Amino acid sequence: MSTYPSRGENARETVAGLLATAAIFASLLGLAYRPARIIPFAVVIALVAARMTTRWSRLAGAAVVAGVVCWVIGMTIAVLTENPIY
Repeated sequence: MSTYPSRGENARETVAGLLATAAIFASLLGLAYRPARIIPFAVVIALVAARMTTRWSRLAGAAVVAGVVCWVIGMTIAVLTENPIY
């Protein structure tokens, strides 16, 4: 019996790590441009990544937290500067 994960598990873990990283990047992008359009999708991507992986679970959790924090900060910035939210 092999202790190494199968090829399909490696691919799934890699995709989950990339999704979590993309979710963090999208959350940070949402701070500067229309947070109500971008950040909810980033949070959904982060939740999908969290469900897909065990190896990158901390990164996926950080992506969810980054999405929530960026949502609050982005909406605050948009309201204070009177920029469009959508």
